[in-house]
Amino acid sequence: MNGQRGITSEDLYQITWVNDPVPSPQGGLLVYVSRQINDQRDGYRSHLRLIHLETRKDKPFTFGEHDHSPSWSPDGTRIAFIRKVGGHSQVWLIPSDGGEALQISYLQHGVTSFLWSPDGKSLLVKSSVDVDEKQDESATASSNEDRTSSVLPQETIVDRIHMKSDSGGLWNGRRNHLFMITLTCSEAIPVTSGHYDIGDYVWSPDGTRIAWITTMPEEGNNHNDFTLTNHVYMSRPDGSDIQQLTSEGYTFHRLSFAPDAQSLALLASDRSYGNATLVKLYTLPISGGTPVCLSTDWDVQINHSLVGDMRSHLVTTGPVYSQDGSSILCLASVHGSVRIARFALDGSHVDYMLPEECEVYQFSELPQGSIVAAVADTQHPGDLYLYEQPGNSEIESVRLTRSNPQLEHDIQLSTPETFWYESSDGLQMQGWIMKPYGLVDGVKVPTILEIHGGPHMMYGFTFMQEFQLLAAQGYAVMYMNPRGSLGYGQQFVNACRGDYGGGDYRDLMECVDYALSQYAFIDASRLGVTGGSYGGFMTNWIVGHTDRFKAAVTQRSISNWISFYGVSDIGYFFTEDQIGGNAWEDTEKLWKHSPLAYVNNVKTPLLILHSEEDLRCPIEQAEQLYVALKRRKQITRLVRFPGANHELSRSGNPHLRVRRLEHIIGWFSEYL
Repeated sequence: MNGQRGITSEDLYQITWVNDPVPSPQGGLLVYVSRQINDQRDGYRSHLRLIHLETRKDKPFTFGEHDHSPSWSPDGTRIAFIRKVGGHSQVWLIPSDGGEALQISYLQHGVTSFLWSPDGKSLLVKSSVDVDEKQDESATASSNEDRTSSVLPQETIVDRIHMKSDSGGLWNGRRNHLFMITLTCSEAIPVTSGHYDIGDYVWSPDGTRIAWITTMPEEGNNHNDFTLTNHVYMSRPDGSDIQQLTSEGYTFHRLSFAPDAQSLALLASDRSYGNATLVKLYTLPISGGTPVCLSTDWDVQINHSLVGDMRSHLVTTGPVYSQDGSSILCLASVHGSVRIARFALDGSHVDYMLPEECEVYQFSELPQGSIVAAVADTQHPGDLYLYEQPGNSEIESVRLTRSNPQLEHDIQLSTPETFWYESSDGLQMQGWIMKPYGLVDGVKVPTILEIHGGPHMMYGFTFMQEFQLLAAQGYAVMYMNPRGSLGYGQQFVNACRGDYGGGDYRDLMECVDYALSQYAFIDASRLGVTGGSYGGFMTNWIVGHTDRFKAAVTQRSISNWISFYGVSDIGYFFTEDQIGGNAWEDTEKLWKHSPLAYVNNVKTPLLILHSEEDLRCPIEQAEQLYVALKRRKQITRLVRFPGANHELSRSGNPHLRVRRLEHIIGWFSEYL
């Protein structure tokens, strides 16, 4: 690289993210979203940009502070998008040749997503609604949206086990439902209603049907919190004539209609390995029945499963029928890459369309068959590329955006080197090593082992500011995908269930041993370890089982499975699935797999980072570990991030993201 310096934590403030590439129906124009950190450094701003694909001219198109989710009208004359103004997000509409944007929706609780009807006359939108309160025929917001009846504090009454979520906080009693908005009238007419939440949804190409994913309530029960499966339903656009299309036993994630409107493509899990079950590609006739798996013999995760610190909660692309209708395109996670896989509907072949060793996080197909994709790699947080012959093995791309020139010209980045080795029990393991900035031949350097969360996710070929920052500070960085990770087949991802701290721990230690044998610059006497979520659990486990690491940083971690069961938003089903028991019948088992049980063994200086509003791994997990270490007079420190949840490192308050990175660097600097 041509850079003159290493990356810093504050370089985060200069990064631009691009996503949602959507080509016009005719294929000549492309609208996308550009996102940056705001001037106050306490949040993000985003706007739409437009690219002329022939001239490559790229220009700003909207000028709101929070514009996203663009979608062309079927005739290409207008673009609808979501704009957040004040407390709510609503759908706005702008002519495709520019002009004044007009607000289309006025739903009381805002809009989370929308779809154009095939005739371009209406929008199907998703919004939250208070199902236990009497609803007007329309869900249009009144001028006084905050219906506060009293200034006195009100108690919260809870009657369901799934009472909170990390992204949404305490459940507010609302459900996510569909509404129809005709463009000639802003009134929102309810399409679905009841005690259930709409997931993914789609129009049929002929406009006569809509399909959606949900879990309908059982008779006499308004909450289906113990049901981890769901169904696909179909109805008329007004919500009448509802039909359940699918059989029992599946968890459906995404869906799309075939061009002839006679079948659906589905991304789903059959739950055969619990939460570790690979997502597969299925098809289903609109008459319903048992889904047919197109990827039965393909031992690959059909979904985006790559973890990084540049984005989270991004809506990645679901199954897409090719323009000629002969195949279905999907994202697939394999060996650290996220690629576009093409499945022939006649079952004749499956292949990859774009190069490996990168992260494709969104894509669209143009009318002539070219692909526009949002792609990241180890040197770039993400840009848009045009692939004009995506089926060609010698494929060449045209780069449409250069969103972060400072990373290419001003900053020296480390390029990870991937390696493979065989575990002691015969599994093929993939890892990566990053040399530090300014490495001198013959000099040994301190090295950090990074551990990903999930555990059913994967590290791979994407940009990681945390890793680059460590390399810029003089550390080598190693990371790998231990058993339990996605990207290496069904048996591999299932191999850690019921064995947390067993084979996965050995994989990580053997990775360190392998790296030490292969890379002479690693100083075995100066090793550090860090990770978040499951990676935080494993960091806690490691310092309780070995003294080979001289410093450790645990982030948003699990320390006690017994208490985690009752305090996490997913604890009651995740613990049973991953550890194999509950807190009152299997106390000994849960304690055996809890890092807190081994706190007497900890001698490694441990920094504990945790968000105050983390409901996935609540902060009491950090407090228990911190108090135990302090009581034993061990070297430790607890850093609490206010107003942040489990997603701090990926999408949280930018200032706190920077502070988090600085705490990590500071701790390793002090103890390595």
